[in-house]
Amino acid sequence: MNAQLTEPAARTWQADPYADALRLGRGPLYLRRRDGWLLPLDVERWCAEPDAADDTVLARCTGPVLDVGCGPGRLVAALARLGRTALGIDITPEAVARSVRAGGSALCRSVFDPLPREGGWGTVLLIDGNIGIGGDPAALLRRAAELAAPGGSLLVEVATADVDERVEVHVEDVNGGRGASFWWARLGARALCTEARGAGWIPYGTWQAAGRHFVHLTR
Repeated sequence: MNAQLTEPAARTWQADPYADALRLGRGPLYLRRRDGWLLPLDVERWCAEPDAADDTVLARCTGPVLDVGCGPGRLVAALARLGRTALGIDITPEAVARSVRAGGSALCRSVFDPLPREGGWGTVLLIDGNIGIGGDPAALLRRAAELAAPGGSLLVEVATADVDERVEVHVEDVNGGRGASFWWARLGARALCTEARGAGWIPYGTWQAAGRHFVHLTR
């Protein structure tokens, strides 16, 4: 992964608009592309308890679980309540703090940093569009393969549309607050499966729940 891409992204996700939204537990908050296109960020859902779609993800988790870009930690907290071993990682201190307050385990780390249990995670999660991290899905999928145990799973939430794009964006709120620009990716199921095969993953299945789309990959 190109450090020039990851470092601005890290600064952005620690910037005030995103951290403030997590602190308040609500938006509106967006990713804005250079051409003005907006992607709403579902802060309220991230800060709430797992919904029906999240439950379908939790039901597919096996072994110890690593939640990459865990945000405020609704999934790792839910897994902890079930007595499961789970760790969230996020580069935003406020996200990590909320995860811990919710009862989950979380570290303030990038997925590309050294992490506990490398090569031993039964399930790696890239939910809430986190396949976009760094704007380089191939590098992220290769890193996930390093983190997962042999035979482990990667559960990815993908775009509902059949897209495959890398875009320069920034976080923006309705009051004009904005973070630095960084690269992000959006992939639909077809594009994800194509990238995944080159990174050592085998598509296992797809599913939809509550208007959200997911792909299950195996090592």
